[in-house]
Order: sequence, then structure tokens, then C-alpha cells
Amino acid sequence: MNFSELVNSRQSCRKYHPTPVEREKLDAVMAAARLAPSACNGQPYRITLCQGDAAKRVARACMGMGMNKFAADAPVLIVISEEAYVPSAAFGAKVKKNDYRSIDIGLLAAHITFMAAELGLGTCMLGWFDDAAVREVTGSNMPTRLVITLGYPADAQRTKKRKDISELVTEVE
Repeated sequence: MNFSELVNSRQSCRKYHPTPVEREKLDAVMAAARLAPSACNGQPYRITLCQGDAAKRVARACMGMGMNKFAADAPVLIVISEEAYVPSAAFGAKVKKNDYRSIDIGLLAAHITFMAAELGLGTCMLGWFDDAAVREVTGSNMPTRLVITLGYPADAQRTKKRKDISELVTEVE
């Protein structure tokens, strides 16, 4: 699958088959994650792969107020926690008043979701979660920034709905 096909086919999955994800596919997704670019190559995050009971517990932490009910069916939940900057990125973030870690985590998530799509897996990025409950499951003392569900999609591909390109792009010469 070329990149154009990949970006056109990848979508947020909200219904999963209970089939476990094979170790080699999890390894391939993590290998792609490892190669994500980051400010000063600092990789200011920690990835925790949750399966089995841990996945169920993280899913419950993402379902407050009736949100993300589908997370309970995903066989894998990937928790991304924020870690400290490397000194050079910390300096740049302070001087430029820019949160490079959020950018880095976004790039990491893109690598994860696109590799998963290439492998026939579905993903959905979740920003709604109980941070304390997720940290309890993962044993992390750093803030949770994103949870990604991962598994085999149980629904057919939907038609993508996006803004018109003219609403997103401005050209300046």
C-alpha cells in the first residue's frame, strides 16, 4: 500500500473484533513508533502496550460519562505518557514558548496509526480518560497524554468526511 492509499484508508475505528493482535504486528507498530521524529531526537514519551486485564482497566478509565464505550472491545490499548524533555529541547521550548512534546506525541501517534492501518488493524485516538486511573494501571508517574485503541476492525470502511481543502489551506506568495 502506498502512502496515498494509506491516508485515504485510515480512519478511527469504533468497533473491534475480539481477535488478539499478533506479536509480530505489535512489534511492527512499535518499530514504526520508535522511528517517529521528535524535537532534538528526545523522544519525550513512554509507550505502554496494554492487553488482557490491563487493556480492560485502561478502557474503563476512558469511558467516563458514557464516552468511548467501544474501547472495552479493543484487544490492545496503547498508552502514551509524557516524559521529560532532553536539555536542548527543554531550552528551545522555553525560549520559543512552544510545547514540543505535544508535537512529538502527535507525530508518534501518526506513526502508530498509519503502520497499524498498513497491517490491516484499526485504531482510534482517545483524549478522554481518567489520568489517575490510567497511571495506576501503567505504573507511570508521568501524565498520560493519549490512549490509542488497537485491533481488527469489525465495521466496514466508511466514507471520509472532511472540510474542503479551501477551508484548510491558505497560500501566500
